Amino acid sequence: MPQTVLDRATEHIAESARQASRATGGVADAIIEDGVGVVRRAAKQGGDAAEEFLNDTGQRIQRHPALTVAVTFAVGFTAGALVGWMIKRR
Repeated sequence: MPQTVLDRATEHIAESARQASRATGGVADAIIEDGVGVVRRAAKQGGDAAEEFLNDTGQRIQRHPALTVAVTFAVGFTAGALVGWMIKRR
């Protein structure tokens, strides 16, 4: 059964569309995987930085307990004064 030029062109276009679809899907998958990798690395670095900050803070508190108590008292007193002033204004 002879195929016409139009039939062959139609099949060729359909095959090209399938290949383009597969290639696009592969590229999209690669981009998504790269994005997930970036997010994972950023989350790990953020977690490591937070852990290091907490460790440094704990060590500083242990080295300077009197200063820690004084600063905590000053911050609490200031916050209380601001809240009292805001309530009084209303």
